[in-house]
Amino acid sequence: MAEQMTQLIERYGGCPLVAPSMREVPLERNTDVLRFGERLMAGEFVMVILLTGVGTRFMLKVLDQRWPREQTLAALGKTILVVRGPKPLAVLRENALQPAIAVPEPNTWRDLVKALDERALALQGMYVAVQEYGVANPELLQALEARGAIVTRVPVYQWMLPEDTGPLRKAVRALMEGEADVVLFTNAVQVEHVLQMAEQEGGTARLRTALGRTVVSAIGPIVAERLRAHGLPVDFEPSHSKMGIHVKETGERAAGMLVNKRGRS
Repeated sequence: MAEQMTQLIERYGGCPLVAPSMREVPLERNTDVLRFGERLMAGEFVMVILLTGVGTRFMLKVLDQRWPREQTLAALGKTILVVRGPKPLAVLRENALQPAIAVPEPNTWRDLVKALDERALALQGMYVAVQEYGVANPELLQALEARGAIVTRVPVYQWMLPEDTGPLRKAVRALMEGEADVVLFTNAVQVEHVLQMAEQEGGTARLRTALGRTVVSAIGPIVAERLRAHGLPVDFEPSHSKMGIHVKETGERAAGMLVNKRGRS
């Protein structure tokens, strides 16, 4: 959504440097999904957790290669379906399914676990499948296993660097050279890819130093957690994890945050 992001930044008075940082690539061999399908059809899973809409939709398409969609939906309908947010919920509704649990905003793994706890579900010994979204979420898996669940990861797609990393390298160099006042992160995987490029462009220490004088805005708590896990600052999170609100609210506060941050450094 580079064009939309560019327009939003310009609308609120910014000078955009928009760099694609990732591409979504289906796994070349979908053996994990098909193995999940075999076990699903056999009735092994009591709960299926769907983390993303894109992943849910692609998972169904992979399963379509071996089973009629009606058979897959019937098997899913016999499980406790848990969706993390509105996007996988929309995919279920498109297929006439309703989840038992819809995790409320901000849809973090902690919110998901809290929703399970609030329902007082006995996870001990329960076979649970977790549809993943490009990178594993070890905290979620560990929390489920700590409650006694027998967890199966179902990786559906993966994130890779863009085929042309030139624009991303240019943006990372601009950050490291202090040419940017604000950086907007809209996906947790972007953090990994920016750090990867920074390492190739002179070292992550330079990036950390530069971000100490730059307003770092994370679209939501999942992104913010990833930044903090790498020791990177988080200066702002918008009221809702939506791109338009992210740009608008960051734009409204960026000048003041920048003065305060550079005044401290």
